Amino acid sequence: MSLTEAGHRYSEFVDRILTEIDQEDAELAQGRDTAAGTLSIVCPRWIGTLELGDAIAAFSVEHPLIRLKFDLGGMSDRTYDFLDKGYDVAFHTRDLRDSNVLLRKISDLPFALVAAPSYLAKHGEIVDFADLATRESLVHINDPVWRLGHGADAVHHKVHNVALLSNSYLAIQKLAVAGRGVALIPRRSALGELADGALVEVLPQLAAPDRALYAVHAPGGGTPEKVKVFLRFMSEWFRRHDREEDAAAARAGGATKV
Repeated sequence: MSLTEAGHRYSEFVDRILTEIDQEDAELAQGRDTAAGTLSIVCPRWIGTLELGDAIAAFSVEHPLIRLKFDLGGMSDRTYDFLDKGYDVAFHTRDLRDSNVLLRKISDLPFALVAAPSYLAKHGEIVDFADLATRESLVHINDPVWRLGHGADAVHHKVHNVALLSNSYLAIQKLAVAGRGVALIPRRSALGELADGALVEVLPQLAAPDRALYAVHAPGGGTPEKVKVFLRFMSEWFRRHDREEDAAAARAGGATKV
């Protein structure tokens, strides 16, 4: 038996297809084992404009072979939706329980209740929790209720007297420095203002609890090397900045993070 002319053409076609499949498999395997290629990341807008943005910038400088796609906002309540949209990693600041994804805690994000000395001088010091109800508040749209204190001392303040409602903690911080009201903001972004006295902590006996920062990615044993490298870098970057923050607070004579 021998192949016809059409049979020879088909055999050559099949050989080419099988060779391309082998080459593609090899490239994909190399991509899983190499910290290179495109890494797509999504996170809430507020954290992306603060320290997470700084951490990702530092990662990009240290790993130039990884091309980043970094989107802010558009987060879904369904934890796994980021996978359907083509993202490799999503960041959250709420507790997650979903077997469809893998979760890694990156850091704790400290918050602080603050006001400008000029505001307190004009409207009076805030000496206890009840005083908050009489003060103007600068509120993030995701924080209609302020959680303060720890354990048995924990309290919840439902904000009513709102001078500003915004989706930007940076805007809230600027208005707080300008003396417009009391604000609950990420501590790290306000370290300079707290150190130089432009802002002071309010009700320090009811310190705001930290908020956990989580990174989630696709389940399975074949996590790409670029994702592994990225998650390790994020964890170490935040650990290093936690230490630097504590050292800066100590130099300024302030309290370390609780």
